[in-house]
Amino acid sequence: MIYFIATFVVFLLVIVAMSIGYIINQKTIGGSCGGLASVGIDKECDCPDPCDNRKKREAAEERTKKLQAEARIL
Repeated sequence: MIYFIATFVVFLLVIVAMSIGYIINQKTIGGSCGGLASVGIDKECDCPDPCDNRKKREAAEERTKKLQAEARIL
């Protein structure tokens, strides 16, 4: 039983140390290999058309980009 407790404490200390390092660095979590985009897949589902929510989100992103571009020109 002592080995179980010691192992648990060691793992807990490692997790706490990693958490503190993550909080101090203030980085976002990212994949190590680039995800699906690195293999040429644009979306995760196999549907031919994006759903309505994605279309709205993409349209909003386009409007935002367009407004930012116009703001830089002015």
